[in-house]
Amino acid sequence: MRDPLPVPARAVRTETSVERSRFVATLEPVRDVDGVDAVLARVRKEFPDARHHCTASVLGEDGTQQRSHDDGEPAGTAGAPMLAALNGAGVTGVLAVVTRYFGGVLLGTGGLVRAYGSAVSGALAEAGVLRRRWVDLVEVRASLADGGRLEADLRHGFDVEDVVWGGEGWSATLALAPEGTGALAAHLAAGGFATELGAPRRAVRTVGNAT
Repeated sequence: MRDPLPVPARAVRTETSVERSRFVATLEPVRDVDGVDAVLARVRKEFPDARHHCTASVLGEDGTQQRSHDDGEPAGTAGAPMLAALNGAGVTGVLAVVTRYFGGVLLGTGGLVRAYGSAVSGALAEAGVLRRRWVDLVEVRASLADGGRLEADLRHGFDVEDVVWGGEGWSATLALAPEGTGALAAHLAAGGFATELGAPRRAVRTVGNAT
């Protein structure tokens, strides 16, 4: 199974100048279309006198939900190169808004494409990305009497995300490699542990630090 695409590590704002035109790039992690709309509305309110607020967004674990908009710039000169920059970095869960203040000098089609694409590439380089992976979350349940010994055993070879001690017993949530439940069950059986396993739930987890 292919890992989900990386996401931006943090929100950033950068600014560049080309022939006296200002290009203010706002790049933020977003989860869905509502998040895209909210960030864009905020940027428009923050820069109400700007001539253009061009956008590109990539959503979905596989990055297939994509949108871009030239916002008054010549067709294909803003949103498309911005989206190309996001796709070139291989990221998802991201919105880029490039706000332009016209400086009085026409940049031409090629100049606009380079300026908008470079604005997004620069913002991405500053934000960094977080690598991610698929995991199966599995709950292991046991008696309170066995909980301490079982937890100590699991922490030596498994990624234990959460442990709960309650009136009905002990439980822990483990993050396993996909399809790893069978190996966990075999390990528990070999150790002589009396346990009950919940059904695996597929989830996404971050790998390491921002790069």
